[in-house]
Amino acid sequence: MSSEAVVKNMIECNNLVKIFKTKEIEVIALQGLDLTVCAGEMMAIIGNSGSGKSTLLNILGGLERPTAGQVYVNGLDLNSMSKVEMCKFKNSTVGFVWQNTARNLVPYLTARENIELPMILNGKKDSQYAASLLDYVGLSSRSKNKLFELSGGEQQRVAISIALANRPPLILADEPTGAVDTTTTQDILRLFKRISTEMGVTIVIVTHDRQVSSFVDRVAAIRDGQTSSEFIRIRSSFEKTNYSDDKDSSLSPLPDETHEEYAVMDRAGRLQIPAAYTKELGIIGKSRVKVTLEDGKIVIKPS
Repeated sequence: MSSEAVVKNMIECNNLVKIFKTKEIEVIALQGLDLTVCAGEMMAIIGNSGSGKSTLLNILGGLERPTAGQVYVNGLDLNSMSKVEMCKFKNSTVGFVWQNTARNLVPYLTARENIELPMILNGKKDSQYAASLLDYVGLSSRSKNKLFELSGGEQQRVAISIALANRPPLILADEPTGAVDTTTTQDILRLFKRISTEMGVTIVIVTHDRQVSSFVDRVAAIRDGQTSSEFIRIRSSFEKTNYSDDKDSSLSPLPDETHEEYAVMDRAGRLQIPAAYTKELGIIGKSRVKVTLEDGKIVIKPS
């Protein structure tokens, strides 16, 4: 990659493939996924269960190796890294925030000790910075509290502080609001937005909840292991959204007044046509279609 690309793009995935194999079955989690995330950007990745979004996050964080394709994070080629280099990458380049707070925090340590732990593992303990992170997320008075003494929202704010402990340029969050209520969800997303704006940290949030879109400029939708479409914000202001308690909110469209949807075409010229369109045309499965160029437009018609 050129030095210009390193500065501009925090994440670059080209034709990413991930296949999980057992003796009995073979599962293709990612099949030719392309994705670019600019440095300092805060974006969301949405998709139903089994779409490949969590697999993508694990690859970006160095927890999984891709079967094929290229993946660069902060200009580093993750495919060419040794185990030692990958450990250094996970300690200093990327911070993780998980839905399960037990995966974020060590229960017998205090909030501040949890933040100091990744510093110690990285050989750079900084108690003053740990205290400043707790103050930044509004928990300076809870520094000596342990996991069971904190609410779900407080635990996630400590988890965000832990992710920032070694000053990484990238935070990966997997369903960070999945276990908290609506009000706490909004508080956590506002905190992420503040971190992105004030610290310049790139934040990628994987979620099933499309309502997260009200806090980000761009949302990438993954379907069947590929980036099927992107939703781009068309309003500059970040307005409050009325969060729904509907458990199936992942299937609802993004607000028309804030985002515009674009289909994503890969390098081979392939794209996923929205299901509503194919249903309207009666195109099912591997149906043949006629593709023509008419008046500067690509037109798809049933065979």
